[in-house]
Amino acid sequence: MFLGLDCSTQSFSALIIDAREGTIVYEASVNFEQDLPHYQTTSGFVNGDGPGEVFSNPLMWLEALDLLMGRLVDAGVDLSAVEAVSGSGQQHATVYLNEHFHSTLASLDSNQTLKEQLKPCFSRELSPIWMDSSTSEECREISEALGGDHVVCQKTGSIAIERFSGPQIRRFSKRNPDGWQNTSLIHLNSSFLASVLAGKSVSIDHGDGAGMNLMNLSSGDWDSDAVEATAPQLSDKLPALAPSATIAGKISSYFSEKYGLNPEADAVLWSGDNPCSLVGMGAASPGKMVISLGTSYTLFAAMDQPLTDPNGFGHVFGNPCGNFMSLICFSQGALALEKLRSQLDITWEQFSDAALSQKPSPIRTLLDEQFHNMKSRSDWMGETPDTIYVTGGASQNQGICQTIANTFKAKVQRMGTSASAALGAAMRAAHATGEFSLDQLEKKFTQPAPDSLISPAS
Repeated sequence: MFLGLDCSTQSFSALIIDAREGTIVYEASVNFEQDLPHYQTTSGFVNGDGPGEVFSNPLMWLEALDLLMGRLVDAGVDLSAVEAVSGSGQQHATVYLNEHFHSTLASLDSNQTLKEQLKPCFSRELSPIWMDSSTSEECREISEALGGDHVVCQKTGSIAIERFSGPQIRRFSKRNPDGWQNTSLIHLNSSFLASVLAGKSVSIDHGDGAGMNLMNLSSGDWDSDAVEATAPQLSDKLPALAPSATIAGKISSYFSEKYGLNPEADAVLWSGDNPCSLVGMGAASPGKMVISLGTSYTLFAAMDQPLTDPNGFGHVFGNPCGNFMSLICFSQGALALEKLRSQLDITWEQFSDAALSQKPSPIRTLLDEQFHNMKSRSDWMGETPDTIYVTGGASQNQGICQTIANTFKAKVQRMGTSASAALGAAMRAAHATGEFSLDQLEKKFTQPAPDSLISPAS
């Protein structure tokens, strides 16, 4: 069996697959707002004091991981049969750690919690996440230092973007010089949690590393010019970069002693949620377009070569299975739908009925605006798919899927599981062991849901 974990904006999920039988063995999830209310989050995040500031608490992620593993044990899942573990993390979120991180990871005590032991290891209490838009000034500074947006985009796959890790790092180094000096290591959400699972600091994978405005797409290494333009001494604070299929080592004894996880299980590098969803949707090879309908909406597809968006709206990330992927993120996704549904005081079933109706309504207006904008912003990708594959929580809504089909004039196919990021992480864990080809795993786990094909209205 293989375990895939997913630390998203709103929840921490686990999905276990039997790669030989082609079955999903078990799924579990911890909802940050509902299960950990003492962090006082809304949908897993908190707003900062300054305009555009949005944070999450890495201690919450750690507490959720312990809670999640405990739920697997309570459900009777035989974790001793797990052969490898990998994971998926919300992209761009940065974690700032001090000199105690390495030694603490190496000596985790299974009689204490992760939160208790790792709390002294942070040089910054909260992590800025992908929803943060407070770094416009830092984006301008980085772009000017490198010679303009075009240069930044050609080097790193994206223009300097407010939510990306590089501008966020620069803002922290400028506004909190003492905290910056106390920072020995900066991880992403994904590589931080991969380090916890491995019991040592591990590399950032190419898939998630490409979402930082710091990785050179051509070399797969840190771009020295971008690193220098971002913050002083940054090169000393970044982990190495490595291919996504890298096995970092065996699982930490903390998890084998506390939860019975196989001590010989491989700890595979984690990647970002969107790169993992690419795998979990069976779209790691060029030819498929995927729309993920989560807290944000993302549209992505695999690419052989890094074609960048001349208008700067789209991004190029690393494909966890090699080469590249194109992606466009729309931050006002399902949250905007939930806000409107709440204002109208209706159920999701009523929301879907209104979306399917030809009668004008605020729901129809919002959905039409969202997906017409998505289509126009994605023209640079050069993709004219016959079928679009959808995933994420909102993909279960018939009205939303019909709107996508009508807007793109393409068929829409819903996948068998909406947990594509966790599934992709589990598939990546199996693939990294060398026993299973990606093609084998896709045939077993990424088939569309029966009777889910939606055609555009004539």
